[in-house]
This record gives sequence, C-alpha cells and structure tokens, in this order.
Amino acid sequence: MAFVTEKHLDDSRYTYKLSPKIKKYTLADTTFMKNKVGNFELSRVLENVPNSGEGPLLKITVKSDLTGFKLSITDKSGLRNINIFKSVDNKIIQDKFYFQLDALVDRNIFTKE
Repeated sequence: MAFVTEKHLDDSRYTYKLSPKIKKYTLADTTFMKNKVGNFELSRVLENVPNSGEGPLLKITVKSDLTGFKLSITDKSGLRNINIFKSVDNKIIQDKFYFQLDALVDRNIFTKE
C-alpha cells in the first residue's frame, strides 16, 4: 500500500487527512514509534473485551517527512484487511476506532471530514 495524503475506509463516516500542523514530536508524544526506515508507526488492537488481546489491528504509518500516511484495519496477523463498519455487531470496535482517531485529530496529526 502506498502512502496517501487522505484516506476513507470503506463504510466509515469520515475521511482522514494529514493535518498541515503535524509535528514529529507530537507523533512521539502519541506513542508513534520510529521503524527501521525512519517512518512513524502506531499499532492498536481494537478489542471487544478489554485486555483480551483479541480483535482487529489498527495500524497507522506516517512517512518520515510527514507528507503521507497509511491507515489500515487488519486481522491480527496484519495481512488481511477487515471492514469493521460492515456489521452492526462491531459497534464497540467502531467506537474504539473513532475514539483513537479523534484523539489524533485533537493533537493535530489528522483532520477529518
């Protein structure tokens, strides 16, 4: 998957874009970690049951020069994309996804439309 400047997940309510106010130190403050090539990564398990470790994986990668990002929700292995918005049964997981992204919007990492 290539880096993009805006992303809309299938059936999601919002489109997310990189904020023009994004800063590297803010990424570090919000627990993004630098990977081997210098990009910033954040991974979170979106759990139905707290502390179970079971659920889809939210993965966000921001390019090292802050010009693009990748956003995906995958199975636990990280290999297959999952649409958490398709089923009403995933309401808790959807709420957790929106909560995580709203926190990043509040910190000027993303904007949402």
